[in-house]
Amino acid sequence: MQSPIFVASAARTADARLAPGYYFHSEGLGPYITSVLSNCRTVFDIKPAMTADLDDPDAAGLDGVPRGVVEDGALLKGEVIVEAGARVEAGAQIIGPVLICAGAVVAAGALVRDHSVIGPGCRIGFGAEITRSLLAGHVFVKHPCFVGDSVIGRSVNIGSFCSTTGLRCDRGPVAEPAIEEITVNLDGQCITTGQTKFGAVIGDEVALPAGTVLSPGTLIGPGTVVYPRDHIGGFLPAGSRVR
Repeated sequence: MQSPIFVASAARTADARLAPGYYFHSEGLGPYITSVLSNCRTVFDIKPAMTADLDDPDAAGLDGVPRGVVEDGALLKGEVIVEAGARVEAGAQIIGPVLICAGAVVAAGALVRDHSVIGPGCRIGFGAEITRSLLAGHVFVKHPCFVGDSVIGRSVNIGSFCSTTGLRCDRGPVAEPAIEEITVNLDGQCITTGQTKFGAVIGDEVALPAGTVLSPGTLIGPGTVVYPRDHIGGFLPAGSRVR
C-alpha cells in the first residue's frame, strides 16, 4: 500500500480550498472576526490565532468594549467578554476566556468553554456545548450537541445531537493531553494541521441534520446540502449534496 504524501505548510497555503475565503464571507461579522478570517492564510491558522487573542485580549483590542446583559443566575468564570447587544441568560455557564459578540444569545443550560468566540447573532441553546471554537455569525446551535475545536461559518444550523470529533482514535487508547496530530486528506495528500485537536471547518449556509457526527479534520464547503446520515468525514467541496 502506497504511503500518503504529506504536504508542507508552504505548499498548502497555495491551495484555495484551504483558505478561509473558500468557506466564509467575513463582511458584516464585526471587526474582530472579520480581522481573524481575513488575516489567516489557511483555516488551520484560525484557532491558534483566536487562542492567542483571547489569552491577551488587551493586545488584541478586545478589552474595554461596552458590556452586554448577563442575567442573574448565569455562571461566568475567567475572562468573559460580553459585547453590548449580547445576552447571557440565567442558567448558562461560560468558562473563559470567551468572547460573546453583539446580538448573540447564550441560553439557559448552555455551556461555552475556553477559547471560544460566539459571533454576532448566534443562538446557543439548552444542552449545547461549545469549546475552543469560532462561530462566525448567525449560527444556530439550539439543541443538545457538541462543537469542539472547530470553525463554523455564517448561518450554519447544527441539529440535535450533532458532534464534531477533535481527537484521533485510530492509534490505540486516546491520550490526554492529545499527542497525535490531526491530518486532512485532500486529493490523496495528507495535509498536516499542526494541531492535536481539530474538529471541523463548516462553510457558510450549511445545515447538519440531527445526529450527524463529523470525523476529525472534516472540511465542508459552503452551501453543501447534507441529507440525514450518521457520519461524515474528509473534504466536501462547495455546493456538494451528500446522501
